[in-house]
Amino acid sequence: MLRIVVVFGLLAIVGGIATWRPDLAEQAYSKAQAVISGKKPAEQAAQPRRQGPPPVSVTLARAEKRVMPIVVEAVGTVQSIASLQIKARVDSQVMTVHVAEGAAVKQGDLLFSLDDRVLKAQLAQIEAQVLRTEAQLEQAIRDRDRAIDLTRRNVGTEVARDNAITNVKAVEAQLAADRANRDNIRTQLSYTQITAPISGRIGSIAAKPGAFVRSADTAAMTTINQIDPIYIAFAVPQATFYEIRSQVSGDVRSITVEATAGGQTATGAIAFVENQVDLATGTVTAKALMNNGAEQLWPGSFVPVKVSLGTQGEAVVIPAAALQVGQNGPFVFTATDGKAAIANVKVARMVGDQAVLESGLNGGETVITSGQLRLVAGSTVVARPAPAAASETAARDRQS
Repeated sequence: MLRIVVVFGLLAIVGGIATWRPDLAEQAYSKAQAVISGKKPAEQAAQPRRQGPPPVSVTLARAEKRVMPIVVEAVGTVQSIASLQIKARVDSQVMTVHVAEGAAVKQGDLLFSLDDRVLKAQLAQIEAQVLRTEAQLEQAIRDRDRAIDLTRRNVGTEVARDNAITNVKAVEAQLAADRANRDNIRTQLSYTQITAPISGRIGSIAAKPGAFVRSADTAAMTTINQIDPIYIAFAVPQATFYEIRSQVSGDVRSITVEATAGGQTATGAIAFVENQVDLATGTVTAKALMNNGAEQLWPGSFVPVKVSLGTQGEAVVIPAAALQVGQNGPFVFTATDGKAAIANVKVARMVGDQAVLESGLNGGETVITSGQLRLVAGSTVVARPAPAAASETAARDRQS
């Protein structure tokens, strides 16, 4: 009974000490435990202390120095170099549609035939008028020559000669007007045969056979988009734009561009860079001219774009999985002698699943690529096989 009272008294003393001397609380607690267990304090101290937290299982990788491509990644929008609306240039009726919706057409292919009977009749009429005027001009020339000859022999009057000369000029002017009118009718007649102005792919066709079309119509009969080659427009940040300018000595059209769509990769080069920075977004717009013979790039679609600026030697590279983000920016955990440490880094760019560092590591360090959520600076770590290596080891075990 006395022992129980002593124990409770010691516990009360421990609680009181903890309120003003936390450093003595642990000693008092140890003495209380010794009384409860019946052991002396020296025997209690001789027992092994509790072990620290177990080591954290992590996967490791090495920061390497190697040659890396300088690649700028962006998201681009596919745009047709030319998108032309096909409209009628004369008021007429659609007689025949020679193409199907969505068909690929070449420049000069016949698309629509309009009713041309009225224009053909007008052309025949004006051609007859041209023939009549030509005959009148021949007669006027003969009359002029005759009047000049008579005047030279003092048989005719000068008034008759001058009238004959004026008549020739008037008939010549009439003939020129008739010929110009004939050319006008021929031009209008050519508008009844609507051909493709560019090579590309035709869209939906609104004007069906029998429809009446006018030159004043706002709606297009159809639209043709040029598919090959094609543009990809993309925006790059202002800092990246200056990097592009610094990496290229000369024309930006020498920069190679790749775009992937539908599992296929199209290649091209930068064809145009905007002449100012967009103040709203802080980016610069560029356009790449892409080869698109397989038509994997479709107008209006969004595609990932890679702009290749060359290569960088002795670049420090780590797996992207090693990167972490904290209040002070990106950092990585490194492992040295089984202990984790924090290294703040600055990322220059991402190349696939690899991160190219601008500063923070010198190459050769061991970085932690998984298990970072359980780590703090100074944590004990133990390496485990990477997922790929573990699967290969398991496969070898099954075969054996």
